[in-house]
Amino acid sequence: MEQAATAAAPAGAGTQLPRIALVGVHGFGAHHLSNLDRLEAAGALRLVAVADPNPPEAGRLANDVKVFHDLDELLGANVRPDVVIIATPIQTHAPLGLTALAAGADVYLEKPTAASLAQFEELRVAAVQAGRNVQIGFQSLGSLALPALAVAIGSGSLGTIRGISATGMWLRDKAYYQRSRWAGKRTLNGVDVVDGVTTNPLAHAVATALHIAGIHSADAIATVETDLYRAHDIEGDDTSAVRITPKEGPAVVCALTVCAPEQSEPFVTVHGTAGKAVFYYTTDVLEITTDAGSTRDTHARTDLLENLLAHRRNGSPLLSSLENSGAFMRVLEAVRTAGDPQPIAAEHVEWIGEGPAAHPVLADIGAWIERATAAQATFSELGAPWARRAPATDRLVVSGIEVAREISGGKTAPTLSPRPYLHPVTTLGGATVSDAMPLDHVWHLGVGVALQDVNGVNFWGGRTYGREEAGYVWRPDHGHIERTSSEDGPGYRVQELAWLGPDGAEMLHEHRTWAWHASGPGAWQLTLSFTLTPAGSDPVSLGSPGSNGREAGGYGGFFWRLPPVENAHIRTGSAAGEEAVHGSRSPWLAWSGDFAGKPATVVFEAPPEADDPWFVRSAGYPGVGSSLAWDTAVILQPGESLTRTIAVTIADGIATDHQINEWTRAK
Repeated sequence: MEQAATAAAPAGAGTQLPRIALVGVHGFGAHHLSNLDRLEAAGALRLVAVADPNPPEAGRLANDVKVFHDLDELLGANVRPDVVIIATPIQTHAPLGLTALAAGADVYLEKPTAASLAQFEELRVAAVQAGRNVQIGFQSLGSLALPALAVAIGSGSLGTIRGISATGMWLRDKAYYQRSRWAGKRTLNGVDVVDGVTTNPLAHAVATALHIAGIHSADAIATVETDLYRAHDIEGDDTSAVRITPKEGPAVVCALTVCAPEQSEPFVTVHGTAGKAVFYYTTDVLEITTDAGSTRDTHARTDLLENLLAHRRNGSPLLSSLENSGAFMRVLEAVRTAGDPQPIAAEHVEWIGEGPAAHPVLADIGAWIERATAAQATFSELGAPWARRAPATDRLVVSGIEVAREISGGKTAPTLSPRPYLHPVTTLGGATVSDAMPLDHVWHLGVGVALQDVNGVNFWGGRTYGREEAGYVWRPDHGHIERTSSEDGPGYRVQELAWLGPDGAEMLHEHRTWAWHASGPGAWQLTLSFTLTPAGSDPVSLGSPGSNGREAGGYGGFFWRLPPVENAHIRTGSAAGEEAVHGSRSPWLAWSGDFAGKPATVVFEAPPEADDPWFVRSAGYPGVGSSLAWDTAVILQPGESLTRTIAVTIADGIATDHQINEWTRAK
């Protein structure tokens, strides 16, 4: 285990010590005071002045340290500091930084750099013109775990990097947001503040993830998508998911809250095809897990003020420079310009404690954060019950009730094989009977069509199963399905879709029809018919893990991912239970149970075009499919087509066999 970093060596004999001024001595400024005590005792610097409207208590400072009301007064007294440390409210960072630069000082500026991207640019230009240095207070960037992690990534021991995520679960009570006028504010008296979980308490999670991803400048980012919520009575966000997509490289997803049941250590995860690395940035612990084994090391950390002083002495690179905070500022700007965070309904929040010590706990927030980081998705896309509904390409309405939404899949992570799907699908009584991006298989996307092997391309998502490997392995073989046209009529939708390989070439053309209608009291029926045709002049093989050697693993084609179900009863007309119905062939298969406390039944009818077996999972996860390549690949010649039609009845309550027979006969 490495030891903590030691104080900087004192300047050589006859060398004047750097003169330091601290603006803001309370809050995080108190930490700076303690650090200055340490470094001054080590002979590395001299604290000459502080500025704060509320001065420190008598006797806290040495007698020769001058005390001022603000930075202007300090500079007006001709103190002439070499370095100004600014630990003040967010909205003052840029104005005070500009003032210090204009006075010829180097600057240590607490995070976030500024309250807008425009202010950041103004600071950046001012620093260049003044020829001065600016260090930003993202202390985690001084960790020696970061170069160790960079070596692990560069060595290829983690395989191909699929994505990077930041996880933060803290709790903040009412007192935290009552401590100052600006706390929790988006603006104050018309001035930007942007104080939220993403930009302040867990900003280090965002900045550290961006650094690990090698995303430093605002220009390196293609898009920033925000999904902002609040349980506290504040303006800012206290629970958020943010997805940052760079122009090159994998996405960064940050899922953060201060509404957790207890405070836990935040971390950044690097997800690779051959392993993963987890960096606990507050304690400098780095865990690396690969097929070769696991390591857990605690690393030292370089103090950022010491780093700034070393930069002044000998040009050592700044570890958290103003220039390299541009990417973080692009994220802050997206939060600043986003719509106000959505209040979380009281039914999803439990308040713990009394008075100023009370803090909110968001139901199942840990599970939702874990799903968001695993799937590289927002809370809205996952369908968290307190989140906004995901933007739908189209809605399905029966008897005036929305019963399903079609999601384009365009925002889905590449390794999940993006494709259109239905989710959530509900009964007329409101029971949700579909799931998307569940933690056990984040590539399961609601209700739709997917195949794991189309001429070697994975349109299912996740790891690929092949005869030449021992089981499932990650491959860069994921395709995606795009809807090219859609036409709606009363109770139906006709679509054309392109199945595109990793190189963007179309492999299959799909003609798809959805139809929906009421089907008796408390029930409605959904019918999906799809036709696949080779897009080019060569044959196309439609395969599955089963056709590639996995026994009884022939999933692919139509697939319906169900949510967790209690008291599940799975049956056909002649068999019951997962083991009995999996791989069987029967006219219908029914799944009944309690869906989040609401009894419901989903009945699947076999396609009339072929005697395909049912693929059923219950013990590991709940899902049903109709397998078109159970143990043998289907070869489509150019101009040849394959069609499958699946009818599904979705009903409230636990259906009897008599009801099921009535539904399946009522065509």
